[in-house]
Amino acid sequence: MENTKREDWNNPGYREDNKKVIAGILAILLGYLGVHKFYLGYTKEGIIQLLLGIMFGIGGIIGIIEGIIYLTKSDEEFYQTYQVGKRGWF
Repeated sequence: MENTKREDWNNPGYREDNKKVIAGILAILLGYLGVHKFYLGYTKEGIIQLLLGIMFGIGGIIGIIEGIIYLTKSDEEFYQTYQVGKRGWF
């Protein structure tokens, strides 16, 4: 007989693939390049932020703001908003 009990029933799956901390640090340090957007899978937003950073210099300000927002959200809230919900900006 096959064992059907799951050992991970009380471990939420979002903790394994949550990208909050890395995305937040990338946003603060390399936000002007849009690296955090590419890391989260937002290619179009990443290109826009890269262009804003190179052409006007405001990409870095947006990156710092987003990094702070990412890091102050709870793990579950970040996961649901940016990884499941695919919210591209703020």
